[in-house]
Amino acid sequence: MAAAKEALSKKQIIALTALTFAIFLIANDFTAFSVAIPAMQRHFQADISTMQWVINGYALVFGVLIVTGGRLADMFGRRRLFFIGSSIFILFSLLGGFAVNVWMLLGSRALMGVGGALMWPAILGMTYQIMPEGRAGQAGGLIMTVCGFANSVGPLLGGLLTDFLSWRWIFLINFPIALIAMLISWRVIDDDSPEKSGEQVDYAGIISLSISLLTLLLALDFVVDMGLSSSLVLGLLIVSVITFCSFSWVEAHARVSPLIPADVAKNGRFFTVGITTLLLSVIFVSMLLYVPQFLIKELKFSAVWSGAGLLPVMITYGIISYVAGRLYAMLGAKVILSAAAIFLGGGMFLLSNLLEHTRYIHLVPGLISLGIGLGLFFPTITTAAVTAVSPDRASLAAALIFMFQIIGGAIGLAMNTTIVSLAPSLATGIDRAFVVNAYLALLALLVCVLFVRGKSTDNKM
Repeated sequence: MAAAKEALSKKQIIALTALTFAIFLIANDFTAFSVAIPAMQRHFQADISTMQWVINGYALVFGVLIVTGGRLADMFGRRRLFFIGSSIFILFSLLGGFAVNVWMLLGSRALMGVGGALMWPAILGMTYQIMPEGRAGQAGGLIMTVCGFANSVGPLLGGLLTDFLSWRWIFLINFPIALIAMLISWRVIDDDSPEKSGEQVDYAGIISLSISLLTLLLALDFVVDMGLSSSLVLGLLIVSVITFCSFSWVEAHARVSPLIPADVAKNGRFFTVGITTLLLSVIFVSMLLYVPQFLIKELKFSAVWSGAGLLPVMITYGIISYVAGRLYAMLGAKVILSAAAIFLGGGMFLLSNLLEHTRYIHLVPGLISLGIGLGLFFPTITTAAVTAVSPDRASLAAALIFMFQIIGGAIGLAMNTTIVSLAPSLATGIDRAFVVNAYLALLALLVCVLFVRGKSTDNKM
């Protein structure tokens, strides 16, 4: 327990502050643009389906390249990849801010995803690297507390900038924030480039996995509008399966360092954490999508008040994330993740009985339950993944878990949208979708109880 009480030095505190700026930058960027879409649409006289790619294009590129970013960070140094990714992010933020047409806007936004995919796993790896060994759980709590705060204020910040300055400032504000994070990191974070340079980039693995993820995520995006029977969706799914099989073969016969090394690919402890992530990520996405829709369409809330209606989730999420690190040190991954699955599943059951005459106050217990579950889940799952592998795989592990979150969210979005669209009413559809989500949480609970390890006394970090 001595390690758990180890105090942070001044240098560590300054370094974590710099990384907090970087975490805020990435997390805020996922949500800040959602409220600016109408203003961009008017400015460029584009249709809504085109402008949605301001959000979808960034998330797609980010999700496809996140594993590559994690592997490169472990191979060549997290600090170095952080600077490279931040430079790319800044460059295309500026180009997006000065975009003269919609294609320059969408292209810049997508290429910002390249920078984000290089930055994010490097940031996570450095955060766990800076924290003392016994405080790994608090590293996860710090990351997810900042993420929860940034995700919450993103729409508010984006709305203020759009209304009082211009939507362009959502891009341009990235420059000073990223620059501050880079300058501080340059001074206080030590270079962690590996001394040995024997590992080589697995280009075949990167290409095959990227194509597989790209086609899978596109298929899941298109299935919402086109249906599973669409030839385009089926074709994308077939390409995804074929390229994933190719990736598996390439990795098994790689003559260079594989994209996902065998010690990670065959790590059962890491695999169970990934399955848990896949199952529970469905709930977060469905809550973000369908609770506001219910508030607007059934309870006649305005857009602003529907956002405020999620405050019970976000506030609880932030508070629990803050204490989740200490709980992890005391109880371990099995207990925390099992509790997260119970609260998430319970929240879905409480919200599943949504009828037209429901009042908002009736939703609050379910929203609070979801907030508790999310606050326990996100910090713990990241820490459990990173501590399941050796320290030199930390960024890759963090990236793989994020990939599981993206895929789980995409699958959940497609599944929930299909269920809701087949229902006779919105309330009935949400009811059915949330019940299915609750059963997925129950399945995740079984995985946690049977396979996830308890206290991390054998930590390698």
